[in-house]
Amino acid sequence: MNDDTRFGDEGVLIIVDVQNDFCPGGALAVPGGDEIIPIVNGLAARFRNVVLTQDWHPRGHSSFASSHPGTKPFDTIAAPYGPQVLWPDHCVQDTTGAAFHPALRAPHAALVLRKGFRRAIDSYSAFYENDRKTPTGLTGYLRERGLTRLFLAGLAFDFCVRYSAEDARREGFDAFVIEDACRGIDIAGSVAATRTSLNALGVPCVNTHEFA
Repeated sequence: MNDDTRFGDEGVLIIVDVQNDFCPGGALAVPGGDEIIPIVNGLAARFRNVVLTQDWHPRGHSSFASSHPGTKPFDTIAAPYGPQVLWPDHCVQDTTGAAFHPALRAPHAALVLRKGFRRAIDSYSAFYENDRKTPTGLTGYLRERGLTRLFLAGLAFDFCVRYSAEDARREGFDAFVIEDACRGIDIAGSVAATRTSLNALGVPCVNTHEFA
């Protein structure tokens, strides 16, 4: 592995949900999702510190449209914790769809953080479930290791990457989204809304060429 010392011991690459179901042919495919994998692999080789997140839903998860008769994927319902987009069944525990894409290369990742495993609540962010109160433990892990500069890449830009970046900033980390290492779903203008939100929070969207 070729460590890039500019990221040092305080920088960490967080690779969000690069899983089969979010890539072409998957149950909830993000357009062009597999196109980011060579970029992500190149980034991972330049960071000493890497974290992977993994959507990990039980069967019958409350975010699945199939759990709500009369609804269809991409409808929105009022969940106890707020609005919830309903999704096709995806990233079900111990299925091929939930596995990391086979082309992903980050063997030195020190942590695989699974999220969305509680049946009654979805979890986009790597830091909090969708009630924005229930922590995943990632904040403590990063602080204990002295990792303060967070670079986020993965799927999808306008959901799990967005929520993770927002929470990272709110937790006091320096957060950057590497936008050419992400792809979005873009539901009802969600990509544009993501850029607006990140800009308001002071989270830069950068590209890999800026690291050259």
